[in-house]
Amino acid sequence: MKRNLKRNIVIAAVLVFVGAAVYLNWSYNSRWGAADAAMAKAEDAAMAAAQEDYLAASASGGASIYFDKARLTRQTARDEALQLLETACSDADASQEVIDESMRQINEMAAWNLQENLLENELLAKSFVDCVAFVSDEGVTVAVPAPLDGLTDVQVAQITEAVLANTDHDAMALNIIEVKS
Repeated sequence: MKRNLKRNIVIAAVLVFVGAAVYLNWSYNSRWGAADAAMAKAEDAAMAAAQEDYLAASASGGASIYFDKARLTRQTARDEALQLLETACSDADASQEVIDESMRQINEMAAWNLQENLLENELLAKSFVDCVAFVSDEGVTVAVPAPLDGLTDVQVAQITEAVLANTDHDAMALNIIEVKS
């Protein structure tokens, strides 16, 4: 008997909440009035035009969008890491060991950033349309636009040569990503 009473109370509470939601939805919609057909058509036309613009931009610069996002992601990650390291350095309770290690990592990140910029500039000078490089302790990753049949041996050699000249890594630590456009 007690179990049925609890069940009936829960059902009644759910029904009250559903009824309140229906009422609130009705009152909110009636306050704003009926939809304007002309406004709906104008919004649909604007959305269709925006979709066409987006598709045209993606078709002409799909690879470019990849490289822009990759650069932004790299910079965001580095900025967040730098902020954490600077916080560790400025902490009043930080030991000298923690401060020294944080400063070493900050210097290492600055060196990676310089190497990435030098590498990207050299690859752009070697007739690559765009590129993005990621340098870390583990190695170097270079993303370049590639035709559907892939990079040529000459292009791979150019990338390898640029990595060897501008970083402290060898060819075994190089990872090349071919971005199909």
